[in-house]
Amino acid sequence: MFTKSRALRVALLTLIVQQAWASDGQPADAAMAMVTITGGRPTSLPTQIPTTIEGITAAQIEQSINAADAEDALKYFPSLNVRKRYIGDYDHAVLASRASGTGNSARSLVYADGILLSNLLGNGATFTPRWGMVAPDEIERVDVLYGPFSAAYPGNSAGAVVDYLTRMPTSLEVHGRLSGFSQGFKQYGNDHTYGGRQGSLSVGNKTGDLSWWVSLNRLDNDSQPITFANKLVSAGVPGKGGVPVTGAIADKNPANADWLILGDTNQIHTVQGHAKIKLAYDLTPSIRASYTLGWWKNDAHRDVASYLRDAAGNTISSGTVNIGGRQYTLTPADFAPATGELEHWMQGLSLKSHTKGIWDWELALSNYDYRKDLVRTPTSFANASGTLTDMSGTGWSTLAAKGIWRPYADNRHIVDIGVQRDSFRLRTLVSGTSDWQGGAAGAAMSSFNGDTRLESLYAQDTWRFVPDWKATLGGRLERWSAFNGSIGSGTVVKRFGERHETSFSPKFALSHDLDQDWTLKASAGRAVRYPTVSELYQGAIVGDTLMNNDPNLKPERSVTSELTAERKLEKGLLRATWFHETTSDALYSQRNVNVTPNVTNIQNVGRIRTDGLELAAQADDVLWQGLDLNGSVTYTDSTITGNVNFPTSIGKDQPRVPRQRATLLATYHPTDKWSASLGARYSGRQWGTLDNTDPNGASYTGYSSYFVTDVRVRYRIDKQWTASAGIDNLGNRKYWAFHPYTQRTFIAELQYDLK
Repeated sequence: MFTKSRALRVALLTLIVQQAWASDGQPADAAMAMVTITGGRPTSLPTQIPTTIEGITAAQIEQSINAADAEDALKYFPSLNVRKRYIGDYDHAVLASRASGTGNSARSLVYADGILLSNLLGNGATFTPRWGMVAPDEIERVDVLYGPFSAAYPGNSAGAVVDYLTRMPTSLEVHGRLSGFSQGFKQYGNDHTYGGRQGSLSVGNKTGDLSWWVSLNRLDNDSQPITFANKLVSAGVPGKGGVPVTGAIADKNPANADWLILGDTNQIHTVQGHAKIKLAYDLTPSIRASYTLGWWKNDAHRDVASYLRDAAGNTISSGTVNIGGRQYTLTPADFAPATGELEHWMQGLSLKSHTKGIWDWELALSNYDYRKDLVRTPTSFANASGTLTDMSGTGWSTLAAKGIWRPYADNRHIVDIGVQRDSFRLRTLVSGTSDWQGGAAGAAMSSFNGDTRLESLYAQDTWRFVPDWKATLGGRLERWSAFNGSIGSGTVVKRFGERHETSFSPKFALSHDLDQDWTLKASAGRAVRYPTVSELYQGAIVGDTLMNNDPNLKPERSVTSELTAERKLEKGLLRATWFHETTSDALYSQRNVNVTPNVTNIQNVGRIRTDGLELAAQADDVLWQGLDLNGSVTYTDSTITGNVNFPTSIGKDQPRVPRQRATLLATYHPTDKWSASLGARYSGRQWGTLDNTDPNGASYTGYSSYFVTDVRVRYRIDKQWTASAGIDNLGNRKYWAFHPYTQRTFIAELQYDLK
C-alpha cells in the first residue's frame, strides 16, 4: 500500500503528534508539545469530544513556527493543509482535511472564541475562512477536531473543526511585536524580491469582575505574482498578422499541451488592519457575560507585468501580436490590474454558566458583516472604463442555546443538548463605471443574491457505563431553507423558488481502556452538507431565459467512521487511526456529458469512497534533554466510484486529495533562553480535475507534490524582550496549487511581553 516515499514515511512513524484523552473524556493537561491543553474551554467546543483531537498552545507556536498569519498555527497538524499562497492571503487560503481537498472549503469549520469564521456562502478557493479576524499574537490555543462525530456541529464538520481560543487576561498584560519578511521569487520571466512588514500591539487586564482585551495589528506585504497571462499555442492563427513580439516563454500546461506564458498578473500589494475589543464580566461567581467586537480592513492592489516586447523594446500588453509566426489577440482580461477595498466587522455576545453542578447553560449569538467590499477592474484598452463589484451587505449570523446535564457527581453520565440557527446572506452587484480606479457605480450589469438558513436541534449522551468503557450516542436534527435567490443581467432579474429540507444525522462513539497505557476508540457519524448560496443559485441569463441552473441540487451526505489505537509513552503518545468515508451526491463543478450541448456547472457526483490510515506520534526529550519531536504520516485512497453525468471520472482520484502526506516538527530548547526548530511538510501527487487529465503538476494551474522544510531560532533577551528569526521553504522548492506557493522566505521578529 505504501509504494512512494517509503523511507520518509517510515522515518516519521515515531515522530508524530496526538492529543491524549483523560479518563473523563476531556483533553488531558499533560505537558506535551503540540497537544497540551490548559485552562478553560473555548465556547464552541462541546464538553465531551467523541473523536480525534489535536491542539497547540501559544508557547509552542512561538517556539516552533514562523506564524505571520493565524492559519500558520495549523502547519504541522496531521492530515491538514491550508492553501496559503503568501503572507496575508485573504481570499484563497482554504483548509483541506483527510478526505477533503482545497476545493472543498465548505467541508470544514473554523471558529474563534465560538464565533464562526468559515465563509459558508460558497464552496471553493475564494470562500476562505476569515483568518484575518485573529491576529497571531492573540492566540492562546488552537484545537482541531477530526470528522463529523460530534452532534454539536452541522454537516460542514465532515472534514474538521478548528477552534481558536484567544487571550483573556487575569492580570495586566502588554504585548508588542514587529516583524519583517523577504522572499526571492523566480518563475517564468519574473526574478524579483518581495517583502513586507507587520506590527501588533495588545493590552489586557482584569479588574474585579471585569476582564478586557484590546489588540491591534497591521500588515503590509507584497506577494509574488500568483497568476500568469497565457495563450495555448494551438489557439494562434498561422500567418504574419499582428505586431511581432518577443519575450513569451514556452511551457506546457497541466494537460501537457503547449502554451505560452506572456507575463505576470495578480502581483498583490495588501495592506491589512485588524482591531479587536473583548470584554468579559462575571455577573455572579458562576455566570459570565462576554462580548467581542472585531474589525478587519484590507486595501489590495493587483499589478501586472507583460513579458512581451516589440522590435523597439516597448512593452506590449494589448492589441494583436505575432509570436513565432502565429497571431494572438490580447484582451483586457489578459493583463487586467485590479484594486480591492474591504472592511468587515464581526460581533459576538455570550452568556454562560459554569457551576460544574447538575446543570450548566450558554446563550450565544454572533454576526459577521461585509460592511464594505468593493473590487474594481478595467474592461477597456481605449479608456479608463471598468467594472465595480460590490458585496456590501453580505455576511452571516448565528444564534445558539446550549445546555449540559450532569446527573451524577462523578460525571459518569453527561448530556449535551442545544438548539442553533445559522443564517447566510449573499449580496453581489456588478456595475459599470467610467473610471475603474475611483469612479462611482454606473448602470447595473449583473447581480447575484440569495439566503440560506440552517435550524438545528442536537443531543449527545456520554456514558461511562463501566470503569473502562465509555459510549457516546448523539443525533442532530436539521431544517435547511434557501430563499431570496436571484440572478440579474442588466435590467432582467430572474428569481429562484424557495427550498426546504429536513435531515437527521446520528453519531456514535465507543472507547475502551485496555490498561493504563492503551486505549481503543471507534467513532461513526453521518453528516449532511447542504448546498451553499453560490452553489444553489447558479446559472446565467441568456436573452430572457435562465440557463445552466439545477433547482434540484442535492445536499452532500457523508457517512464517516474511524478506529483508533492510542499508546501513552513516558513522555509522549503514539496513535494509529484508520478512517473511512462514503460521500453521496458530492458537490463539484463538472461537465454534464448527457445533455447537448454539454453543460458545466455545480452538479452532484454520485459517490466518492475514501479509506485512509493516519499515524501520529509525539515524544519529549528524545535522544537528549530538551529535544521534542512531533510528526504525522497519512495515506489516503479517495476514489470516485459513481458519477452518471461524467462517467470518465469513475475510478479516478478525488481532486486535491493527495495519497500521501507527512509532517515533522523537531524543537530543541537547550536553555530557557534558546529554542530552535526544524519543520518538514510533505504532500504526494494530487489532481486538479475529476477525470485526472492534468498529469503535469509543475506548471501554472497545476497541482504538484512537494517537500518543504522550515527553520526557526528564538532567543529570549530578558524577561520582556524576545528575538526570533526563521526561514520558510528553506530549500526554495517551487510548487503549485493552481497558483505558485511562496519560495524561500526570511522572517525576523522582535517581541515585547509584559505579564
